[in-house]
Amino acid sequence: MSVGLAIPGVAFLLDPIRRKSGKVITQELTRLSALTVGEPKSFAIIAERRDAWVQYPKEPVGLVWLVRQPEGSGAAVVAYTAECPHIGCQIGLTDDAKAFVCPCHRAEFDFQGKKKNAVSPRAMDTLDVELTKDDDPTVIVHFQRYRTQSPEKVPLV
Repeated sequence: MSVGLAIPGVAFLLDPIRRKSGKVITQELTRLSALTVGEPKSFAIIAERRDAWVQYPKEPVGLVWLVRQPEGSGAAVVAYTAECPHIGCQIGLTDDAKAFVCPCHRAEFDFQGKKKNAVSPRAMDTLDVELTKDDDPTVIVHFQRYRTQSPEKVPLV
């Protein structure tokens, strides 16, 4: 009898451990016309978050950089997570706005996300992007986090 009562209690306590935390967040960010070719623009990812048993209201959970590409280059927009692959600090722009830089250890990346120095173990992490079929398409990004300090791009799950 006591074992039967203990099973729901154990399931309740283990529930947060069994949940997957590395979900992909799909979010509409802007219209294509709001982006200038070759000029990065940052956008916050806003989502509800659940931590163990607590559900938090919508808040910023990440940041992405969008870079509009020239006509005929394949993708119209490339999205990068602003989390540095080195140790996870937030990537910004250099003072002259000609490259991406991580303020923690000065990892630098060009606007194609490629490493400019040896600080980071890999290039910036790209994110999947969709465009709606409108005359002025909406840019939709599929945001997720990746493991830091790894030479491979490994999604967190």
